[in-house]
Amino acid sequence: MIEYLGFNPDVLFLIAGDIVLLLMSGMMSSSEVAYFSLTPAEIRRIKRGGSVATDAASKLLDDPDMLLATILVVNNMVNIGTVVLSTQILNTLFVFHRFEFLVHTVVVTFVLLLCGEVLPKVFAQGSTMRVALWFAQPLSLLRWLVYPLSRTLVKTSNMASERLMQRSNEISIEDLADAVDMTTTSSTEEQKILSGIVNFADREVEEIMRPRMDIVGVEQTMNFGQVRDIITTSGYSRLPVYAESIDNIKGTLFVKDLIAHANREEDFGWQSLIREPYIVPMHKQVTDLLEDFRHDKVHMAIVVDEYGATQGLVTLEDILEEVVGEISDESDIDESFYERIDKNTYIFDGKTHIVDMLRVLQLDDELFEDVQGRAETIAGLMLEIKRNFLKKGEQLTSHSIRFMVTAVEGHRIDKIKVTIPNHD
Repeated sequence: MIEYLGFNPDVLFLIAGDIVLLLMSGMMSSSEVAYFSLTPAEIRRIKRGGSVATDAASKLLDDPDMLLATILVVNNMVNIGTVVLSTQILNTLFVFHRFEFLVHTVVVTFVLLLCGEVLPKVFAQGSTMRVALWFAQPLSLLRWLVYPLSRTLVKTSNMASERLMQRSNEISIEDLADAVDMTTTSSTEEQKILSGIVNFADREVEEIMRPRMDIVGVEQTMNFGQVRDIITTSGYSRLPVYAESIDNIKGTLFVKDLIAHANREEDFGWQSLIREPYIVPMHKQVTDLLEDFRHDKVHMAIVVDEYGATQGLVTLEDILEEVVGEISDESDIDESFYERIDKNTYIFDGKTHIVDMLRVLQLDDELFEDVQGRAETIAGLMLEIKRNFLKKGEQLTSHSIRFMVTAVEGHRIDKIKVTIPNHD
């Protein structure tokens, strides 16, 4: 299968050349490990200089991309030469009647990996500083010789890496949410704030606005006494002013503008203090609205639909509460939006947001995602599931959660009893 042709003196030149190439391959492999395994302390020692070797090594470390490109270019060229010479040596000494390609591959690969890769890298790992200084000057010479090819390789790789970085920087909201969920070093409160920031970026004004039926405003024809009563009762610092209907918003009344006129008679013309209203569409992004508030120094906006009908009201406080949670001050009434009956039963306001209910119940925020449609409140969720208005006492079940209407005001579901399954 293999026939020995006898020793040919000319093969000595091939063997000598192959040994030189194997040594260069070993030098490249050990240099790669040595230079890219240097500790910060070793790099500082090299930078301090003091010899020709340290000066050469310092210059190589100044441009690690070019250093790596030089090593890779030279190493690949040397390995190709080694394969060619090794194959020529084998063909000069032997005749292979069968499996010639297999024998060449096994022998040449074994010699190249052992002498040009494995042994040099193992040696370099134990003597990184020494190896780096040994080969600093030869590498400097090789860097100069293969500079055009190495520079082309570096520029090409930089262009490719920039494109990959641009793609990798496109992080979705879902990725951020998953990252927040996996955070273990933050407290529960910090995680809530982080989650609020993540969810905040993808929300529309209609999701956080105070609905139309909860708007407290003043009618343009009211006398000053009536206006004072509404201000005192509501405790708000800004009130929308409308004419005849809440759909016809005329402006905004700032309570601070009335302070100087607090003792005026009921016929005082408070209408002269009305400011221009700030109107926004209900599908406006919350992030855009916050920027508008900041730029225009506005704290309250009236939310309208595509027909111009008033749908709700949103304030700067509403936006901030999406991030940091409920904000209470001295004028707020300490009134919770739910009442706990027992460990499995709660009474919620119908206008309570679904997410707030799920947080109270300690359930997944996306539990009702498949059935809630565009509903944002518990009452809206029930209407979405039922596809019809529910009367007092009616109930329905979804995802093992039972909802029952306990109070109705007009055509509005006011109170809902929520029962969760017993997991004990």
